[in-house]
Amino acid sequence: MSDLQQMYQQVIMDHAREAHGRGLVTLDAPHVGESHQVNTTCGDEVTLRVGVDGDRVVALSWEGQGCSISQASVSVLTDLVEGETLDHAGVTYDAFRALMGNRGEPLDEFREDLLGDATAFVGVGKYPARIKCALLGWMALRDALAKAQQDSTTKGESDG
Repeated sequence: MSDLQQMYQQVIMDHAREAHGRGLVTLDAPHVGESHQVNTTCGDEVTLRVGVDGDRVVALSWEGQGCSISQASVSVLTDLVEGETLDHAGVTYDAFRALMGNRGEPLDEFREDLLGDATAFVGVGKYPARIKCALLGWMALRDALAKAQQDSTTKGESDG
């Protein structure tokens, strides 16, 4: 195993052990969305709650169980999108999906910089069965953001 692969493995293990954002809590945000996702292939699951204020992801919490890859991925996701704009979260989501579809090959420098620690998952792309594990939290994020934005639209209609 190369030094780079060992470093990537260490990043994943660190995030799996000390998961950022773990612990589903009530979020203090004007618009909240929640999504529960299950990987039917292996049984991994995650419930992710996201708070949105205007065009920002102001809070994120989650609870889950499963393999190190699924749990570390949602931990890294938390670091990458909490406090960022919705557009940034979308671009980050797209970059991570591209990384998973790249069959273990690195992405361009811009997307690697954007993904930060998430680039540690580059090797996962070589194993189709593990890609679903890595994407589980990201799919929950996408769904929860859509629900938060729907909540925003619904509340806006009822206010007027």
